[in-house]
This record gives sequence, structure tokens and C-alpha cells, in this order.
Amino acid sequence: MILSGLSSRLAVGLAIGICSLLALSGCSDEPQLLTITGFAQGTTYNISYWTADSVPAETVEAHAEQVLEKIDVELSTYRDDSDIVDFNNSRVTEAQVVPASLVDLVRIAKTVSAQSHGCYDLTIRPLFTLWGFDGTFRVPSASAVEETRRRIGMDRLTIAGPTLLAKAEADIGIDVSSIAQGYSTALLAAALEDLGITNYLVEVGGELLVKGGKPGGEDWRVAIERPLAGERAIQKIVEIEPGGALSVVTSGTYRHYYDEAGKRYSHILDARTGSPVTHDLLSVTVIHPDPTIADAWSTALLCLGTKAALEVSRKLDMAVMLVEADGDEWREHFSPAFENPRWQVQAVPE
Repeated sequence: MILSGLSSRLAVGLAIGICSLLALSGCSDEPQLLTITGFAQGTTYNISYWTADSVPAETVEAHAEQVLEKIDVELSTYRDDSDIVDFNNSRVTEAQVVPASLVDLVRIAKTVSAQSHGCYDLTIRPLFTLWGFDGTFRVPSASAVEETRRRIGMDRLTIAGPTLLAKAEADIGIDVSSIAQGYSTALLAAALEDLGITNYLVEVGGELLVKGGKPGGEDWRVAIERPLAGERAIQKIVEIEPGGALSVVTSGTYRHYYDEAGKRYSHILDARTGSPVTHDLLSVTVIHPDPTIADAWSTALLCLGTKAALEVSRKLDMAVMLVEADGDEWREHFSPAFENPRWQVQAVPE
């Protein structure tokens, strides 16, 4: 679908065309902000862009659909013919030929896993199933959790080449859902760059990347959700000055969970324990030039909890905002790098 203006659920205010009335020169129109919306990866995507040189929205949409289809064929665990499903279903431990995209994501995940002390893990899918996040919603026994936990781990994946990946045990599988939408955002932005477009906002499932500015040199404005279950409200507005690529990615525990016997179980699982996290950290927002890295870290920091997340973000100089539950209220925590002249953060009254 192609629209004029901007209609992303996270995004960024409408473009306002300003017509300056000048003597003898009449009215000069600014370039218009165009928006393309569609469905991908079980969610939506939005692209807003403008360019002084005319690039038809139909051309941008066609390129976007090609990029998303390629990602789907390579990385989707919801289609039987994808490359990642082939790798997961194979019962061999020798190195297998896989798409370079899968190797790239495993490489990034290995780094994030090591720096998050093993909290982040792409092989964790069996634990999701065990805990009932496939829709069965059941609490497993401690022995079943421990047995399953022993069968996962990023150290069981070996990168053997740019397109070669091996697993230590034949039943190891990979799920890139915690990083793929950020990666998709990056590839969509690259497709825009190939078309000569350098002013844009790209969003896939809430993972967002901006570059340049809006027509007239206006800032991009990005909304961060208030961490409330069952409703949607804005907590912060981030105004990003025109410039190089910058992503804003938020992950939270407040949307996906189930309650059993008076206890709440989050979909964020700690690979080190094999169980849902039990701390009070509700959401993590990461601002980073690379949306793939931001996507992975938003999940990893959410897994770690407030204290460890702040320690890691300080060590790595990451711009991070944390929202932690405090009874019926919440507390906000910011890493030192979150204070940056490139962006301004505005609170939205309740």
C-alpha cells in the first residue's frame, strides 16, 4: 500500500509542506514525504522517504518486497522451504552451506551472547516450546528445564566460513526472531540507498531506523511506548536531528506472557537458567547506528535485568533507556551514552 504522509504506529509526525510566497517567484513546493506500508514477518513494515530526484513509490515498494521475500526464504522458521529450516532439520554435524545472512546473524549473536554472559542465545527455541510459548502455556518441571537447557548454547554453533555453519549436536536449531527484524530494517535501508534515497524512516515490527531528515530539514520524531500491558500509550518522544543512520529499538516483557497459579511468566527466557526472567525490568530501548545490533541488545539487556544491563551498557558505551517496575509505578534508568546532542528526549504526560 502506498500513502502520502506518514502513518507508522511508532512514527514520526506528518510532513508539512511549507509554501513560501516570494516576490516574482510564486509558490515553490518542497519534496513530499511518501510512505509505503505492508505486511511481512507476521507484522507490518513502513517506509517513509523523500528525495529531490523523483523515485516513484511503486519502485521503492517493489524493491522492498524483493528484499523481504529474500529474507523470508532465508531466515523464516514459519515456512518449510526456508534455508534456516533446512539447517535446523538436518541431522548432521558437518559444516553446511547456508546463506551469508544466517552466518552474519550468528556472528553478531555470538558476540552479544559472550558480552551478555550467555543470557542471549539464538538456540533457545526448545525452551520456548517447553515453557508453552507455542500456545500451550504450561509450566514445565525443573528436571525438564535442566535437560532442555543442556541441549542449547551458542557455543554449539561453529562458523566455518562466510556461508558455512556447523552444529555440535545434530538436533541444535536456530531461531533469529530476536534479531531478524532489526536486520530486515537494515536491508530495507540499504535498498533505499541503492535507489539514491538518503532521507528516510524504515520500520519493521517496531524496529526503526532513520537517516537524514524530513523535508525542510525537520527532525524525525520517534515514539517510545509506555510499558503497559493491554493498552498502547506513548511514554517518550525522541527527536533525532538530521544526520547519519540511527536506529531506535525497544523490547519489553509487558506484551507477551502468561499467568499460571498467580505467577506471571515472561517470554524473555534466560539461556543460563532455562527459565523466564523474574526481575522487574519492563522495557529496554537501545539507540544505535546498526538496527541489527540494537535489536539483539534490546533483548539481551532485557534478559540481564536493570543492574547488569546498566553495567554492560556503560562498558560498551551503548545508549540505553531502561524502565523498571517499582510497585505500581516505574523507574527510568539511562546509560551515560543516552545523553547525546544528536537527539532530544521529551516525556509525554500520562
